[in-house]
Amino acid sequence: MKLGIDFGTSNSAAAAIVDGQVVPVRFGEALQFRTTVYFPETMRDPDDFSLTPALEYEVERLIDSGRRDALAAGRTPNNDSLRRDAIRIVRRQWMEEQVREPRTSAALLQNAVYGDEALDAYFLEGEGSLVQSPKSMLGYNLHPRARQTITGIATHVLEHIRLTASRQFDINIRYATLGRPVQFRSSIGEAGNAQALEILQTAAIAAGFDNVDFLEEPAAAAMHYHVSHDSRHDTVVVDIGGGTTDIAHASVGGSAAPQVHRAWGIARGGTDIDLALSLAAYMPLFGRGITRVPTHHYVEAAMVQDMTRQREFRLHKYQDVPAPFDKRLQALQDTGNTARLYRGVEACKIALSELDRHQAALDFIERGLGVDVQADALVASASSYLGELAGLLAQVRADMAAAPATVFLTGGMSRAGYIRETVAAAFPESRLVHGDPSFGVVQGLAWAAAQAARSSDD
Repeated sequence: MKLGIDFGTSNSAAAAIVDGQVVPVRFGEALQFRTTVYFPETMRDPDDFSLTPALEYEVERLIDSGRRDALAAGRTPNNDSLRRDAIRIVRRQWMEEQVREPRTSAALLQNAVYGDEALDAYFLEGEGSLVQSPKSMLGYNLHPRARQTITGIATHVLEHIRLTASRQFDINIRYATLGRPVQFRSSIGEAGNAQALEILQTAAIAAGFDNVDFLEEPAAAAMHYHVSHDSRHDTVVVDIGGGTTDIAHASVGGSAAPQVHRAWGIARGGTDIDLALSLAAYMPLFGRGITRVPTHHYVEAAMVQDMTRQREFRLHKYQDVPAPFDKRLQALQDTGNTARLYRGVEACKIALSELDRHQAALDFIERGLGVDVQADALVASASSYLGELAGLLAQVRADMAAAPATVFLTGGMSRAGYIRETVAAAFPESRLVHGDPSFGVVQGLAWAAAQAARSSDD
């Protein structure tokens, strides 16, 4: 048996073909899980800490950063205090790095918690490591230790999927087809795509797969669309997920195999709307646009997928920020609270896709504090992404000789009305077909995996 795996930015799923039907892998009671992992950890002995040249360099960097922050806030920096705080921070980071050193895979996997349960466990325990959306980091410039960490996290996610599927199907699964975006999020250009695939390949082998291959996600969605249509026609597949937007032009339906003619993609998606909504509607409650706190501090707090930015946010000092924003920012720095806020932003985005107003309590920050967001705030927050999406769709249409018969829309963000309107406006002559937002890609990956398995057996 060969498994199809959708290792997503926001959620992950898997499926296989059994007796000619797609059978999804069940993760507890759900057919997918949030791509979030919580590792409970025991801290190493802090007495083992000593400043190496590399750690001394980090101390000096933090001192410089603290000096700039103090001057920006109108304070005179105290070098002794800055160095004491910097050493304390570097010591804490060193301890965090020590607990990330590989133990046995079995021990880590046994204690790891996945999905929404990972968030709940992290909030309850108040310690350990929470990693959200590791896929969004695969294409970035990673120093060797960071790459090792990200590879290890991806390994645990894929091993969780493989073992869960093996138990469900009562067979030791060793082969898989993994979905991949046309363009990974990257800070190093095209090299980021190659690096991301290398990390996933390494992680899959470490997770117990003997062999994996990759299929672009819009091509997988085209495969899913293909098997449900008897007549041959051209379609444009638009797959919009949390981290990327992928498009493919394909001929589907009928007895012939589906043919993907071309694919396009941008490394933008729903998480970009989350960030914009957080900055516009939530961060003013923490002083954004009101205090002298630099904007990048709020970006660091909002980007829970970026472990480096999250660490930087926790290092800032806010005792001199005017009330009530000082206490609110300090509360936001407490363990788990940026993740809590992000989960609230996600819920707000989903709610405002259907409602005119969303209200929510933020008692974990301050008793009685709440947010009240109007639908037009979501529209404004989505405007930058929608502009990029419209530009990409216009490019796709210009690259095609004729309009497709249909446009097949899938991916988690395809539920949003503003997304559907933007896609429909780009192809007014084509019929818009709404696919399964969460499972269109993974079903196509299951069909592709089964087809590849049959070909290798012949």
